[in-house]
Amino acid sequence: MNRGKIKRKIFFITIIFLAIGSILIKSIFETSIQIHEKRKEKKEFTSMLEKLKDKEEELNNTVTKLSNPDYVARYAREKYLYSKDGEIIIRIPD
Repeated sequence: MNRGKIKRKIFFITIIFLAIGSILIKSIFETSIQIHEKRKEKKEFTSMLEKLKDKEEELNNTVTKLSNPDYVARYAREKYLYSKDGEIIIRIPD
């Protein structure tokens, strides 16, 4: 074979390998960016989940308290100024 043909084949093979390599590198780079974004999202959602769990616990405590009639009566008197018969309410500002 002719040296020119061999050089041409090597040149084309090199171009093909460079093209495939650059496509792979680009793909890896894009995937790593997506992974970074997903980790950031996961961290945000984990934080949100913790806040929601705290809120759920608070609401469950409130439900438990509201099942107690004495608590409901006291809450209504304090927040909405309801009074028992003959009871006088004097509100002192906080």
